Amino acid sequence: MFLQTGSALERRTQNEILRVEPWGEHAVRVRAAADALVPDLDWALDSPVVSESVRVTVHDDGTARLVNGRITVEADAAGRLRFLRSADSGASDSDLDSDSDTPARELLADKRPYTASPGPRVHSPRGDGTYQVEQTFEAYDGERIFGLGQHLHGELDQKGCVIALVQGNTVATIPFMYSSRGYGLLWNNPAMGRVELGADATRWTAEQSRQIDYWITAGDTPAEVMAAYADATGHPPLLPEWASGFWQSKLRYRTQEELLEVAHEYRRRELPLSGILCDFFHWPKMGDWDFERAEWPDPAAMVEELNGLGVKLAVSVWPTVEADSAGFEPLRAIDGLVRDRCGGLLRNHWPSRGDGDPYVPMAYLDPTNPAARRLLWERLRTSYHEIGVAAYWLDACEPDLPPDLARRAVYQAGPGIQVGNTYGLSMARAAADGMRAAGNDRPFALIRSAWAGSQRYGAALWSGDIDPTFASLATQIRAGLNVAMSGIPWWNTDIGGFMGGDPRDPAYREVLVRWFQYGTFQPIMRLHGDREPNQSFSTRMTGGPNEVWSYGEEAYAILREHLLLRERLRPYIHRLAEAAHHTGAPPMRPLFFEFPDDEAAWNVDDQFLLGPDLLVAPVTEPGARSRPVYLPRGAHWIDAAGGQPHEGGRTVEVPAPLERIPVFVRAGAALADVRVY
Repeated sequence: MFLQTGSALERRTQNEILRVEPWGEHAVRVRAAADALVPDLDWALDSPVVSESVRVTVHDDGTARLVNGRITVEADAAGRLRFLRSADSGASDSDLDSDSDTPARELLADKRPYTASPGPRVHSPRGDGTYQVEQTFEAYDGERIFGLGQHLHGELDQKGCVIALVQGNTVATIPFMYSSRGYGLLWNNPAMGRVELGADATRWTAEQSRQIDYWITAGDTPAEVMAAYADATGHPPLLPEWASGFWQSKLRYRTQEELLEVAHEYRRRELPLSGILCDFFHWPKMGDWDFERAEWPDPAAMVEELNGLGVKLAVSVWPTVEADSAGFEPLRAIDGLVRDRCGGLLRNHWPSRGDGDPYVPMAYLDPTNPAARRLLWERLRTSYHEIGVAAYWLDACEPDLPPDLARRAVYQAGPGIQVGNTYGLSMARAAADGMRAAGNDRPFALIRSAWAGSQRYGAALWSGDIDPTFASLATQIRAGLNVAMSGIPWWNTDIGGFMGGDPRDPAYREVLVRWFQYGTFQPIMRLHGDREPNQSFSTRMTGGPNEVWSYGEEAYAILREHLLLRERLRPYIHRLAEAAHHTGAPPMRPLFFEFPDDEAAWNVDDQFLLGPDLLVAPVTEPGARSRPVYLPRGAHWIDAAGGQPHEGGRTVEVPAPLERIPVFVRAGAALADVRVY
């Protein structure tokens, strides 16, 4: 039998404890365990907003219902759950709310078991007090699924995919999905596992855990669902005003003199520049978190000089710690280094300064330890923050480990296989907590890994070490839109890709130009890459030239115009930042986000909206000088290049000379007075 416990439902059997409770308006949290629910283990979830509209009913036949705003949970006598859009005058499905004659619509339901099936929830003992857990839901014809972080399978709609819930370079696992059926679901479990989005079932699996834990919300529009998700997992802070401009980077500026010369060259050419990045190996030892003075003799003067140019500095921060670094012994004294379940500290080999740049075994900071986070910030504060460094580039924070080592990791929060997906989130928290304590209420960090809730720490996810090709560019468009539908508003790519690219090659110059045009409309615009001539990985490596003047005169003229365009767009981006902060709405969004009633908009995966008023259609094929563009129904659109008006709900063939990509402005928008092209 179900019992009412306050505003929650509970069901206890010999094999399971099941709890369903309101968690914010229009949402519920479901937890189930074989023995006991784990208290105070909320992972991505903030404290729930108290809802005034909760109604709980327990029936004598063993069934029960919980209604919380737009969502209704129905439970049968066997403990199977159904989630419905609560009945209202607008519902129109054949399912009936048994407390009224008004129709309600099924959003999602536990999978009806096959013959001999163990049921929708499975707790398989591992013999160590933990379980492999599975939760299986029904699948629905025509359902489309978005979100789930950043993956390189090249799909926007991920129905039919099997997604590994494991972090990696170029992969950011964020276990939140948005469904076209009108719900969002967070798998609130940081364990390694997978989600199978099959034709006959949707199944979530955690390889090692103590309980099933998920959160589900109902919304009639994508905006409603994303707002509820932000309420549940945290709103992003406001974007620092300087961060909306253009960022320059390469692999890597070796010296203070080299970096400053690049900033001055932007000024001499009268090119906008907001940020410049100091990449890895600017430190003496990994774990020092400080400048190597032989190459960076006066960092404070460098930051002051950059500020005079209107340029902010961001520095690379790695979690790797050498045994003879300044951070090693203090971290070891507070159990602030990741342990190895096979014994001792977990170590991996990385280059170290010295003759021949030898590879040496290095330990890893454990950011799940609050004391380790505070110690890291203390190093960042004294080395960087106090001289005016504006942001941190949290690199290799998956952490960057071979899969076998990642599974051997033991954190203060638990074994790596059980909690390791939160490593990047914890690194972002270390920087954000420190910046807030220092008086900065707009913490911001570039980061290569994220999990559910990372947005509340100002995480700006970038897509890692990607290929410098047109195919890679096309994949990034879809990956970035899924990140947006995962609750991370600030996302960016290495413009031009990371792993190579020859600035002298006309074919690559075309890739770079088209990527730069796409990057102009990304939430964060950042040029980066390891350009040819490439070098082997070492503390002395530096990539080829990667400034906007590195790609020839024809490309330079185009890139310059797009830098000026980005400057004109910045006031609009700041308005989008306000919206993201207050409502969780991502600045870059799929077409269906604004036009959910347009069936065709759900199928467009190579265009996007920047806010409600700019439609962007990147060019992702070599030699293409036009492309088809779908204009969503429900608005009129103005071609930003020629000024021609177009009615929505149709596809038009649009010129795309090398100088520009197709962009349309929604008619009547406040943005109409901004010259795009």
